[in-house]
Parts: sequence; C-alpha cells; structure tokens
Amino acid sequence: MPASKHPLSVEASCVRLLARAADAASLGPTVERRALSRGANEVLIEIKAAAVNPSDVKAATGLMAYAVFPRTPGRDYAGVIIDGPPGMIGREVFGSSGDLGIRRDGSHATHLTVEADAVIDKPKGISWEAAAGIGVPFVTAMEGFRRVGVPSKDETVLVMGVNGKVGQAAVQIASWRGARVVGVVRKAEPYEGHANSAVEVIDASVVDVAARTRELTSGKGADIVFNTVGDPYFQAANQSLALRGRQILIAAIKPIVPFNILEFYRGQHTYAGIDTLALSSSATGAVLRELAPGFASGHLKPFPINEAAIYPLEHAKRAFVAVAGSSRDRVILRPA
Repeated sequence: MPASKHPLSVEASCVRLLARAADAASLGPTVERRALSRGANEVLIEIKAAAVNPSDVKAATGLMAYAVFPRTPGRDYAGVIIDGPPGMIGREVFGSSGDLGIRRDGSHATHLTVEADAVIDKPKGISWEAAAGIGVPFVTAMEGFRRVGVPSKDETVLVMGVNGKVGQAAVQIASWRGARVVGVVRKAEPYEGHANSAVEVIDASVVDVAARTRELTSGKGADIVFNTVGDPYFQAANQSLALRGRQILIAAIKPIVPFNILEFYRGQHTYAGIDTLALSSSATGAVLRELAPGFASGHLKPFPINEAAIYPLEHAKRAFVAVAGSSRDRVILRPA
C-alpha cells in the first residue's frame, strides 16, 4: 500500500483516565472516540493488542508525579502500520516506550501514533497478544544488562525474583548469551519460564542466599546480580557479589536501606539503577532491536498468554485490577 500524500485521520476508540484514583478498584476509565493522525516522522498503527503493566496501574493511582491527566494509558503494543513513511505501511510491528501512556497518550486504544524508528517487526509465528507482552519486561532486563555489561559465557548471573516477568526476561537474555543463571525465589517453587540452559533455584525462605551463591560458584560469587525486588534482597545481593560484581536495581518497596561503604569499595562493586520510564519510544526501539535476533532464532520467547487474561477495551478496569492484584499472567487488552 503506498503512503498517502496527506496523513490519514482515523476515529480511534481510546481508554481514557480523567483523573488519578486512590487505587485500582476506584478507577473509572471511559472509552472515548478521538480523532488521530500521525505527525512528521511518525507512523499510525492499528492496535491488535496492548499489555497492561504494573507501571500503568501505578501511574493511574498517583504513584508517578509526572503522569498527566487526562490521558490514554498503555506502554506496550502490537499492530499494523496503516499510515507512515514510504515502505512502512502494512508492516506488522510491536513496541514499547517509557513515555507512552504516562506523559502522553498510549496504546490502550484501537490506534496509536508513535515515532517511525520506535517500532520493530513482529517476529513471525508470534501472536499479536504475545508480541504485545514482550515490551516492558524485556526492555527493562536488556537495559539493565546494557548498563553493566551484557553477560558472557564465563559469568554467573543471579536473578532475584526470578519468576517475575522481568526476572524471566533476564534469565532468557543471560542464558541466550551463554551465562550461567541462578534464580532466587521467596518460597519453594521451580523456575517457571523459558531458559536456554538449566536454571538453579535458591529458596530464600530456607537457605542463606549469599552463602548458597558462593557455594555454587566455588566461593567466587555472582558476576551480576539482577535484583528485581529491591530492598528485601539488597543485603543478600551485596553479599552475593563477586569481586568487581555488578548489581542491577529496578524496584524498591522501602526506599531506604543500610549500606556498607567498606564492602562496596573493597569489593569494587558497580550498582546500576534502571528506570525505563526515562526512555523515549525511539530509545526503547533501539533496545528492542538488540533483542530481535534472539526472538527470530527462538532463544528468546514471549510470555505465554492466558486467554482468561485478555480483556476488551471496555473492561480495562478489570485488567488494571488484575495487574494490581499481582496476577502472574501477562494481562492484555485486545481492541477487537
């Protein structure tokens, strides 16, 4: 289909949050019709599926001061380009962003405009819903590794909160790159996700995490600790690090923790804080492009999608409540 001389205008159905709510149960999203057309260097996408992330819920309930109202939420998406620069119309794509759905209108709609360099071709054989679910967890995991150094085959990566979505994405990426992966869980359970090699699991409820990590690594410790939980594992993470080890932090329950400066500098440790909300759509696209070969080869796999966790736009509140309730499913909105 050739590009039109004038941008196409569509009447999109959009989930709208008019004001922040006290909690997910108090949300009152509406579905409104809004005219939408692309700007220069943008594409107009017909959305086939969009994920609901914990950050969507936090922004809706006032936990992010820079979230604007009213707005259409949604950071992750998959769909078909229906208007854009020459050669892009008709492409099946997916993407994510730090600003979409937070500081500007997002993907919980039938249509979306986004920068042309933000989108990635949808891997063949992956459903719309699964493609929409790739975004935030995989971008967060990969951005963490980009910051501290992508793991290599002679390194050990300790993933705390291994069965969370970011934890699973970190396992996939690290094992794809050949690293040994050890996961930490808070109660007895196996690793639930895809991996390219065996994942050893430490049950933090019965074992000293740092001691067990050193036992598994012949006393060395982990080269990288990906701490997806934050303060509950902070001390264990520090004590699990190898000399010149790196810790990646993406979350916190209580923001203030004791910190041993002596341990830090004598261990020559590096800490990296990752906030994907700071990434533009274009920057997020660059991260996803690094992951594309892994999805193409099958070393990286999207999260399984439970049909019961797919909601129409009109049931957006139910989807938000499910995510707020710590659902382990990847929750998806499907416009049609």
